Order: sequence, then C-alpha cells, then structure tokens
Amino acid sequence: MGVIERKEREKEEMRKSILDAARKLFLEHGYEKTSIRNIAEAIEYSPGTIYLYYKDKNEIIFALHNESFGVMMAYFQAIVSIEDPFERLVAMGRKYLDFAFENPELYELMFLMKSPIETLECRSEIWEHGHLATGMLKMIIADCIKEGYFKNTDIEAMCMIIWSSVHGLATLHVSKRTSMYPEDERAGRIWAGFEMMVKMMRNGL
Repeated sequence: MGVIERKEREKEEMRKSILDAARKLFLEHGYEKTSIRNIAEAIEYSPGTIYLYYKDKNEIIFALHNESFGVMMAYFQAIVSIEDPFERLVAMGRKYLDFAFENPELYELMFLMKSPIETLECRSEIWEHGHLATGMLKMIIADCIKEGYFKNTDIEAMCMIIWSSVHGLATLHVSKRTSMYPEDERAGRIWAGFEMMVKMMRNGL
C-alpha cells in the first residue's frame, strides 16, 4: 500500500471513529448536551482534530443522518426485483421493520431525533433522503393502482397512511413502548399488527 492510500485509509478510519463516538453520545445525552469537546474526549483526541474533518456539530449529525439512510436504502434493494407491485409494497414494509429491529440506534437518529431535520432547516436544504424513500413508496403505490389493487386512490394520501402506519409500529418497538407486554410477545405483536394492515389493504380498505 502506497503512502497516499495509507493516509486516505487513516482519514477514513478517523472519520468513522468520530461518527461512531458522536452517534453514541447523541443518543445517550442528546444532541444539545453533546459538545465537540465531548466527542474529542471519547476518541482521546483534541477538539482541533475533530475540526480537521467536520466544521461543526451540525455537519457531524448531517453525516450520521446520511450514513444511516444509506444503510436503510440497502435493505430496500432486495425488493426491486419483485414483479408484483403489491407484494413489492408489502416487502418494502417488512424491510422497513427489519431495519428498525436490527438497527434501533440508526432508526432513532433518523426518525425520532429532531436534530437532523433542524440541521437541514438551518442549511436551507430539503430532506433529500426523505424524498427519496417516499418517492420509492409512491412509485410502488402507483404501480399497484395500475394493476387494480387500489381504486380511486390519492397517491400522496396513501403514501402518508402507509408510511405513518409502518413507522408507528417501528417506533413502538424502538422506543420500547411494547415493554408493557411479556418479552416473548413484543416482536410478535408488532408483526401481527403489520400483517393485519396488509390484510386490510389487500381487501381494499
């Protein structure tokens, strides 16, 4: 490995260390209560080192947000080849829940923390990843309409209903609101709720 390649690898490793430490601190203590100095202490470097990679805390939370969405979109790649649009829609919902179950910390950062969205507002940018994910969902809904699964359906409204329903199930799990049930029933109740939603959509409700 050449000098240039080694230096680039070291930079990427440092970025990863910064993001890993920041993610842990943001989730444990909150975005507002976490400082650049806190992050630097966690990786045992000076705050000046952090600024060599990220200009401020907003840029760090933005990078974490982008990274997390990249992981979720990778889950959705598995549904692209499903020919039947309704089955593709159901598979997208299952993958959304799989992502939340398997990556609760990423899900919390993406959908439960306000800071990433507030950061976007400060930067006067749109939520590009949100548009990408909902755009994919709306395309599948449009295909379902073409195939006769949904009639007289407003795509935007249907998108919001499906997203909010699956998001609600995922959030109940990630936020541990199902802890009121026996531990061995919690995941099953979420999936049962999802299957009931699928049955209702299949019946045209």
